[in-house]
Amino acid sequence: MNLRWFLSSDIRHLGEMRKQVRKLLNSQRDILSPPAVDAMEGALLESKVAMAGGATTEELKKQMDNLEAVATKWLKPYPNAGIRENIEVLLVALAVAMGIRTFFLQPFKIPTGSMQPTLFGITPSPDGRSHNDPNLVIPGTVARFFDYWIHGNSYYNLVAPENGELQAVKPPVKLLLFNLKEDYEFNGHWHTVWFPADDLFKRAGYNVDSYGQVIDPPHLKAGDPIARIKVLAGDHLFVDRISYNFRHPTRGEIIVFETDGIEHMAASQYGQFYIKRLVGLSNEKVQVGNDRHLIIDGKRLDAGTPHFENVYSFKPGDPPADSHYSGHLNQYSASQYGIDRERGNVAPYFPDETTVYQIPTNHLMVMGDNTVSSYDSRCWGDFSCTNVVGKYFFVYWPITSRFGWGLR
Repeated sequence: MNLRWFLSSDIRHLGEMRKQVRKLLNSQRDILSPPAVDAMEGALLESKVAMAGGATTEELKKQMDNLEAVATKWLKPYPNAGIRENIEVLLVALAVAMGIRTFFLQPFKIPTGSMQPTLFGITPSPDGRSHNDPNLVIPGTVARFFDYWIHGNSYYNLVAPENGELQAVKPPVKLLLFNLKEDYEFNGHWHTVWFPADDLFKRAGYNVDSYGQVIDPPHLKAGDPIARIKVLAGDHLFVDRISYNFRHPTRGEIIVFETDGIEHMAASQYGQFYIKRLVGLSNEKVQVGNDRHLIIDGKRLDAGTPHFENVYSFKPGDPPADSHYSGHLNQYSASQYGIDRERGNVAPYFPDETTVYQIPTNHLMVMGDNTVSSYDSRCWGDFSCTNVVGKYFFVYWPITSRFGWGLR
C-alpha cells in the first residue's frame, strides 16, 4: 500500500509539472524556434505516455528529470520572476475585490449629516467649530493616530506662516475612500495638508466658492490659526448590492442611490451617491402631516411602523432639533418653529398636510432622519428605482456605538 501511495504521489507531481510546462510553452510558443517547440512537445508526450502506461516510480522520476531538463534548455526565463508573480497575485486580489464591490458589498462614506443620529456624516466636534478656538487641545502624535483609526477623530492646526490671508483651496486628492492631501494658497504660496477632512476649510469657518476661491477671508497675523478644529469622520459602511436582485426595497430601509438624472441633484454639487431612508414606494400617495408624521395612502406612520421606531420617537410638543429624531417636517410645521434651512424653505414639495404627492410607477421617495437639515424628496421629489445601488449593511469604521449592523 505504501508503494502505491508513493506511486500515485509521483504521478500527481508529474501531472502538475506537465501543466506548468504546458502553460509556459503556450505562452512562449510564438517566440520559440521550431526545434524548441518540437523538443518540448516530445518531452510532454513521453511523460503523458509514461503516466498512462503504469510506469514505475523510477520511470516517473526519470520523466520528471527529463521534462525539467528540456524545459530548462528551451524555455526562456522570465526577468524578475518573483516580481511578476507578486504582481499576478496582486492583480487577482484586485479582481476579486472589484468583483465583490460590484456584485456584493460596496464601501460607502456618509457625506453629510442628513441621516443623523442614525448615521453620522463628517462634522466638526462641539469643541472645535471655530478655526481660531484657543481652547482646543490637540493630542500628541501617537494619541492622534489611535484616536483617528479607532474613533475617527482628526485634529487640524494650520498656522499662518506670515501676516496675510487664505486665498484659495484645491479639491482634495483622493485614494479610494480617503482624502490623501489638499493644497491651499496663503499669500500667493501653496501649502499642503495631508489626510484632510472633506470641506476642511469650510468647516473651519471659511466661505469657499465653487472655484475654490475664499470669499472675504479674515486677515491673519503670523502664528494665528488658519484652521484649528477637531473633525469627526463620517461613518464608513458596506452597501448590500445583492438583496435587491431578489426582492423589492422595503419601506423604512436605508438605501444608497445615484443622483444622476434626479432634477436639482447635480453630481458635481451633491456627489454621485446619496443615502436616505426609503419612505414612499411605487404608485403610493404621500403626505407630510403637520404633526411631523408621514401619511401613506391615507395611513399615518408612527413609532410602531417597522424601521420608524426611532424616527418617530419624539414626544408631542418637542421642538424639532438638528441631528435629533424629530419626524418629518413640511413647510407649515417648519414655520411653526422658525426653521428655514434648505434654499429658502424646508419642503417645497410639501407645503402642508393637505398636499398629496403621487409617486409614479417604478419610482421611490426618500427622506433623511435629520429632518431639520436634510436635502431629500421633500425638496426634489421622486427618482427612478434604477438609481438604487443597494441598502445599508454594516458600519465598519469608525468604532463607535454605530459600529456593526444593528441600525434600524
